[in-house]
Amino acid sequence: MPNLHLEYYSGSDLYSDGDIEDVILDIVKKNEDFTEILSSTDNWPILYHLTPMRLNLIEWYDFNPSGNLLEIGGGCGAFSGYFSKKLREVSVVELSRRRAEIIMNRHSQCGNMDIYVGNFYDIKFNKKYDYITLIGVLEYAGKFTPTEQPYLDFLKCVKSLLNEGGKLIIAIENKFGLKYFAGAGEDHTGRMFDSIEGYPLDGSVSTFGRVELEELILSAGFSKTEFYYPVPDYKIPKTIYSDNYLPDADSLFDLYSPNYDQERDLLFSEKDAMSEIIKNNNFKFFANSFFVEAKL
Repeated sequence: MPNLHLEYYSGSDLYSDGDIEDVILDIVKKNEDFTEILSSTDNWPILYHLTPMRLNLIEWYDFNPSGNLLEIGGGCGAFSGYFSKKLREVSVVELSRRRAEIIMNRHSQCGNMDIYVGNFYDIKFNKKYDYITLIGVLEYAGKFTPTEQPYLDFLKCVKSLLNEGGKLIIAIENKFGLKYFAGAGEDHTGRMFDSIEGYPLDGSVSTFGRVELEELILSAGFSKTEFYYPVPDYKIPKTIYSDNYLPDADSLFDLYSPNYDQERDLLFSEKDAMSEIIKNNNFKFFANSFFVEAKL
C-alpha cells in the first residue's frame, strides 16, 4: 500500500472535477480492470482518468529502473502506478485529498510510492530526484505561484529538486495547436482562439508555443531540451513523433481532435491542412501538444 502523507493538506481540495471523482473512487475500490466500465460510458472524466491509452504518452520512455521519480500533479493516478513499476521509488504530489485517495486505492499494491497531499510549495522534500514529471501541470503555475514570473519561478523551484544529471518531463498543450485554428475550444478555458490570442481575458492559465516553451525551460537553468509531439494530443495520444522522426505529408494518421467535454466546431479538415503544413516544414509549430525532456 502507498504511504499517504496528510501533514501538508490544507483541509480543502483546491483542484477537482467535482462529484464525479466520488464515482471514480468507488470504481477503483471495486475494480482492477476498467475495460467494461470504459466501454459503457461516455463520461469524459471517467474516460480521461481511467483509460489505459493515457499510458501511450510515457510507455516508450526509457527510465532507469534504479532511479527515483517525483510526479507533481498525480491526478487520479493515470501514470503513478506505471512509474511505480518502472522505478525504484516514486513520490506523488496531489492538491486534492480525494484524488490522492483514488491513487492510493487504484495502486494499492505499490509499496514504493509516497503520496503527499497539499500544495507543492508547502511540502518539505528531504531528497532529490532523478526524474520529475509535470504532465498537464505547468500551465497552472500562474494560479499557484504568487510571483511576477510564475512559470519561470516554478520551473526553477522544480529544478532545485533534481539530482545531478536529472531529467524533467513536461507534457503540455501547444498554444498554436492546429485544432485551435480549426475550431476547438481552448482546453482550459473552453473559448475559441483563446491561446492563439494570448489569453486576453484570463491570465491565470497559460500554454506556450514551441519556441517560447524552449526558451522558458532554458531560462530556468536547464541545458538541453528534447521535443516530442503526441498526436492527436498528449491526453490520449495515438502516435508520438520526434524531431528525428517527423510525419510526412502522406502519413495516415487521424488528426481530428475532439473536445471530449464539450461540443466543438470543425472549420476545416485538420488532416488535409496538416498535410499542407508538413509540406512546408511547419509541423512542429502546429502540433497540438508537446512532450519535452529537459536535462540539467
